[in-house]
Amino acid sequence: MQKKIKQFSLALLICLLFMAAAISTLGLRDQVVAADLVVVPGNTVNPDGKPSDRLRGRLNAALRLYVAQKCKAILVSGGTGEEGHDVAIVMKKYLVDHGVPDAAVYTDSQGINTFATAKAATSLMREKNWKSSMLASQFFHIARFQLAMKKYGVDPVGHVHSTDYEIRDAYSLGREVFAYFEYTFSNPQAE
Repeated sequence: MQKKIKQFSLALLICLLFMAAAISTLGLRDQVVAADLVVVPGNTVNPDGKPSDRLRGRLNAALRLYVAQKCKAILVSGGTGEEGHDVAIVMKKYLVDHGVPDAAVYTDSQGINTFATAKAATSLMREKNWKSSMLASQFFHIARFQLAMKKYGVDPVGHVHSTDYEIRDAYSLGREVFAYFEYTFSNPQAE
């Protein structure tokens, strides 16, 4: 019995490592194409009201797309964090301060998780009759973000990842493996 447990544990570990490698490979291989909208999910805002390094990395990835004229608009999505700041408003201010016209940045202050952001993005796309979207996030988040968008009926045409890396990305990648499985079996539209 103990041998079977060890074999199962080893097989499970190999499966998890394979998933982590697949998530990393997808997220690190940017697919830059012209799109109507770039969607940027929120992350932590520092107590001083400025984007955290991780959030700034996502915003800079979207900013590079806008400057390269690869999108018409950017949707920033996030709720109010424990620091008391509306993440979407902070994100918009950052982009506008870096040269994106105010009218080109849409905010979603209800983006408390990836499914909520995907729902807001697809709703905006339908409202504006936009057909294509790109995603901008950390490399480890791209696979689950794509899955969430697909569950709301939008197949993103591309994605870019933040080029800012942190030690905690290793932990975040491991967490994403389990989150991806959770999202695979979730039906957010039934809620």
